[in-house]
Amino acid sequence: MMRIRTLWRTAILGLIALALSPAQAEEVKLEHDGLTLNAELELAPGSELADGVILMTHGTLAHARMGIMRGLQNVFREYGYNTLAINLGLGVDDRHGMYDCQQPHTHRHTDALDEIGVWLDWLREQGAGEVTLLGHSRGGNQTAWYAAERDMSGVDAVVLIAPALWSEDYARKEYKERYGVDLQPLLDRARGLVEADKSDALMEGVDFIYCENTTVSAGAFISYYDPDPRRDTAYLVPKIEAPVLVIAGTEDDVVPGVEEAMAPLAEADAVSLAVIEGADHMFRDLYWYDVADAVEGFLSERE
Repeated sequence: MMRIRTLWRTAILGLIALALSPAQAEEVKLEHDGLTLNAELELAPGSELADGVILMTHGTLAHARMGIMRGLQNVFREYGYNTLAINLGLGVDDRHGMYDCQQPHTHRHTDALDEIGVWLDWLREQGAGEVTLLGHSRGGNQTAWYAAERDMSGVDAVVLIAPALWSEDYARKEYKERYGVDLQPLLDRARGLVEADKSDALMEGVDFIYCENTTVSAGAFISYYDPDPRRDTAYLVPKIEAPVLVIAGTEDDVVPGVEEAMAPLAEADAVSLAVIEGADHMFRDLYWYDVADAVEGFLSERE
């Protein structure tokens, strides 16, 4: 196991300013399943795609320009890594920014796997060198799911930052605590619609992921809430053939327990584990450097 301790570097203010400075990213777009998808391509100085790239997937209902994605792109650029931070479409054409909870949810958790694959194909077409898949939070689980089940040709490594964990009991408990209602009746209702070949039927006034009193299709609700062990990243990691690095923060209260879930896998040499002291779920500011240090150390071992 690798434990990363935060080093308060000299010239702290200068480093923070660098991490927060606007990235010189190029927006690239492609068409997929009737939607325009977009992503932020950041090339390190003097580098090109043939030198390799880190493909980055954001968390729940978020976007490629959120703090952790943009901050890591800036820091990775400083470390000499090219990055492609993708915006998951979530059923919205040319989507930017956080998902609007007032908009009906028809997207599915596994849509991300298809989109990661589309962007990997695009990178291959551009002549990209070896690819590292990186995902944060729910994007970490989706990245792991892709890595365990889809085409990994040209992918050299996988990095999962505070990846989502799951258990059926915890999912039911968390839903009840967050919204004050039981999950099972809604699952039964959605499952009934799906079984009646009405996956696109909209359920109104439903609490869904982070959105209260919203509208969601039956198929989408099932995709995010129906019991499936693959929503637990710890279940997926042993099934990934490429080397995997998991990064956990000791102050993460959004996905708690990552270190504990991954430690047995690390002891069995199924995963490399970096634990960053003091970091919360978003690994803000100087913690981005700790993430980059962990990634750099991990990738250098692959060379």
